[in-house]
Amino acid sequence: MNLHLRGGTLIDPGAGTERQADLFVAGERIAAVGTAPSGFVADRTIDAQGLMVMPGLIDLSARLREPGFEYRATLESELAAAVAGGVTRLVCPPDTDPPLDEPGLVEMLTRRAASLKLARVHPLGALTQGLEGERLTEMAELAEAGCVAFSQDDRPFANLTVLLRALQYATTFSQAVWLRPEDAGLARGGVAHDGEVATRLGLPGIPALAETVAVAAILLLVRETGARVHLCRLSTAGAVDMVRVAKSEGLPVTCDVAVHHVHLSEMDIGFFDANCRLSPPLRSLRDRDALARGLVEGVIDAVCSDHAPVDEDGKQMPFGEAEPGATGLELLLPLTLKWAAATSLSLPAALARLTSGPAAVLGLEAPGLGPGAVADLCMFDPQAWWRVEPAALLSQGKNTPFAGYELQGRVRYTVVAGRVVHEATGTI
Repeated sequence: MNLHLRGGTLIDPGAGTERQADLFVAGERIAAVGTAPSGFVADRTIDAQGLMVMPGLIDLSARLREPGFEYRATLESELAAAVAGGVTRLVCPPDTDPPLDEPGLVEMLTRRAASLKLARVHPLGALTQGLEGERLTEMAELAEAGCVAFSQDDRPFANLTVLLRALQYATTFSQAVWLRPEDAGLARGGVAHDGEVATRLGLPGIPALAETVAVAAILLLVRETGARVHLCRLSTAGAVDMVRVAKSEGLPVTCDVAVHHVHLSEMDIGFFDANCRLSPPLRSLRDRDALARGLVEGVIDAVCSDHAPVDEDGKQMPFGEAEPGATGLELLLPLTLKWAAATSLSLPAALARLTSGPAAVLGLEAPGLGPGAVADLCMFDPQAWWRVEPAALLSQGKNTPFAGYELQGRVRYTVVAGRVVHEATGTI
């Protein structure tokens, strides 16, 4: 299909540019900018006046709950939520049931996701068999099946020797390892940040030290092995400082932050709001501000949704027993725009944390808007205000700490490989 996107403001985060111009799409790629190529005939013209046109968002952490947890969410529901949020590529962790530790499981997931023709899915392979933290998986075979990197997700390793062997093995096959840093012993039994709020509410705490100790160990092992490591969903100021130093030393380390950790803190738990039961937990105001600052400075490479749909039974429980997680695919863009509005960054630079930043982490070419680029696009209205109503979200998970918030910025169209896969209807 040939598309003519007329009169939009083109934002190319990778190039750092913003300008108003028409965009022409032929088949799966961008054909021209500004002036239609010779002989171009549009099958559809979209009036993009007042809309921002940018490369599709890339989300580095979105649990799709399939296979194994279809009662919480399905590929159909979550990929529909992804494109409704302007997300055209997403990475799914390996904590399915069974975990993604066999090539057949990975191939089944990627084939089913591709058949839906919505967002592109990039699976992480399990680092250890069954995610049990003991025996390594066959990473080479999993990579051939479609895994883009390897992760233990939130599960602990039996000991640091296993992690050392995993990094050595991954380096042999030039594979990246994604780790969510948390010392299992220090975090054991905790459900909230070990601070004033947890003490007042009588909740067992997870100290910031649980993250920084783990980051220190990981960085030492990176120095030893030279492995490429991505640190997932940092939550503490100390971890940001340690990554800043590691990057200055040239270590092959990247990191991301969940978008809710840029806006919320332990204070938002209020009176045991289970929607604020997250992993890692919401930290102190100092930590929150350090994360937002690290994102501005580029110490943190990307912001992700950390999308984790939870069924109602999993949240309608006492705080300490509730399942951690929040739905986030449809909120990722407006929450990032909210962060961007509070910074001195240009809009292209801010949106790079959703596009070229995560692309670099994945080893992909930076998405762009030039001729020949893949036509994965997000078109949003930056002036549209909307109220977060959980029941109206397309995700099967309605669990969000942002319920009732008024947010600015609404996705109107999402294009994947030249096809319009989402078109907003109705009024805001």
